[in-house]
Parts: sequence; structure tokens; C-alpha cells
Amino acid sequence: MVSSGISSVNISVLIPLLNERQSLEELYQGIVQEIQSLGFTYEILFIDDGSSDDSFEVIRNLQNRDSAVKGIRFRRNFGKSLALNEGFRHAKGDILITMDADLQDDPKEIPRLIDKLNEGYDLVSGWKKKRKDPVLSKNLPSKLFNMMLRWGSGLKLHDFNCGFKAYRRSVVEKLHLYGELHRFIPALVHAQGYKVTEIPVEHSSRRFGKSKFGLTRFSHGFFDFLTVIFLTKFLKRPMHFFGGLGSLISAIGFLICGYLTCLWLLGEEIGHRPLLILGVLLIIVGMQMVTTGLVAEMVNYRHRSFNNEGIVAELLGC
Repeated sequence: MVSSGISSVNISVLIPLLNERQSLEELYQGIVQEIQSLGFTYEILFIDDGSSDDSFEVIRNLQNRDSAVKGIRFRRNFGKSLALNEGFRHAKGDILITMDADLQDDPKEIPRLIDKLNEGYDLVSGWKKKRKDPVLSKNLPSKLFNMMLRWGSGLKLHDFNCGFKAYRRSVVEKLHLYGELHRFIPALVHAQGYKVTEIPVEHSSRRFGKSKFGLTRFSHGFFDFLTVIFLTKFLKRPMHFFGGLGSLISAIGFLICGYLTCLWLLGEEIGHRPLLILGVLLIIVGMQMVTTGLVAEMVNYRHRSFNNEGIVAELLGC
């Protein structure tokens, strides 16, 4: 049973989706049953990320029956990160639950996520301990991804990418998601000093539709991983990254040129040696990186929040 400390707090359930019309009615019923049994006031916010089926019509029908249902429809497919970002902007609850629309996340886990959150955490992430997905296309890549992110972020979670999460409002107000950054949310939140943990959750096999997982996520994920490492370790001090690396590269270039200068003073011909070209090149590249660090510092000083204007086609009840 959920602890009484947050018994009067409103709950927002955010569900990003793409072509999941067959799952929405059953998912809605499951969420309502769980939250009403806890006595919470709630809202259920569906974010339709450019579905080509009639998913939004199903959402519209649900909203006509229940004013707690709300909907956001994008003009086209912009990706899960922007869907979550837009949902965070419109959600009104003090506690936010995110989950997928494909019925692989069980609404019965919502009370356990809230209970764990009430133990003093700011973000509780689900851990699909027994994952019901294809081994080669999803399970193995997921294990490699999580291992890489544990190393890069210092946060010891088993499953960073599980969409089933519970947040405090103070956390989502600090998030600005784009690209594939939704996969790195625990690492981003942890880097801001919030308390993050995970609990095992039930995971079911997909019953309707098909997975949106594609091979392009591997290449995109790698570059987003580099982005997250930079955002979490050097966002507020970019000169430490560019300046440090640039200084190292320049120092190597100066050492090479210093060595060649000694040879020249001893009478050796160095004008046609490839090592001279390398030394000069390293000095130039290093100085460019230091300059990039200075520019990044100025951009960081005049930082502007990410803006998603123009992607929403329709709002229901928001």
C-alpha cells in the first residue's frame, strides 16, 4: 500500500505513443483501476507522436468519456524525447509516471514506483529484469548500452532505458529533452544531484503492432552517449574539456617542433620531414580546440532553454 506521506498528491501519467490504437483502451482501463484504488486525483496524458493510424481518435473518444484523459497530437513523428518533453510541459501532477503504450508495462506496478519514490528518491526507474523481447535485436544491445552508460555516468543502474519511471515535478522541470536523450534520463538527473534508484518491474511481450526499434538507434545512440557525457561532466565548464584536450595536443606539437628545431640548429635539414608538418598541424588543431572552448564558455554563459514551439497540431483538455 502506498505510504500516506503523498496520499493527497496529484498523479500525472504520461504515455508517448506511435500507432498503438489497439492497446490504448486496455491500457487506460488498467491505469484508472490502479490509481482510483489508491484514492489519488489524476490525469492521463497521451502524446501521439505523429501516428498514421487512428490512435488519436481513440484518445479523443476516451477524453469524451473521462475528462481526466488529455491528449497531445504532433504534426508528424518527432521522436520519443520531444514527446516526453512536451508531456512534461503540460502535466500538472506533483508526481509524474511515464510508461509505454504497447501494454508491455503493467499499470499494477504504479503503486510500487510511488512507494519507492516516497522513500526519499526523486526519480525511480523501472528495471525490466526479465525482459520479454528478442535477444539479438533488443536484449543484447540493451545490456551493452547499460554497461557503457554505467561506466560513463557513474550511476549504477541495470536498466537506464526503461520507459516506466516515476518522477517528482522538481526533476522534470529541469529536463530539456531532444534527439534520443530520453534514453539517458537517469544519468542526466543524477548529474544534477537528484537521488535516483530503480526497482524490478514486470515486463510483458508485445501483443499488438510492431516494435519501433531500428538499427539507426545504434549510431544515434553512440553520438547521444557522447553528448550525455559532455552534458553531465562539462556542460558548466566546457573550457575544461576543450581547453585541456587542446592544450595536450598543442603541447605534443610544440615538443615535436622543439625537437626538430634542435636538429636544425645542429645543421640537419628538416624542411621536407613529415614530422614537421605533423608538429605544426597539432599546434594549430590544439589552439583551435582552446578557441572552441572559449566560444563554448560564451554560449554557455548566454544559455537559452530548448524551445519546442510549432510541433503540436492539437491539444485535448490541456
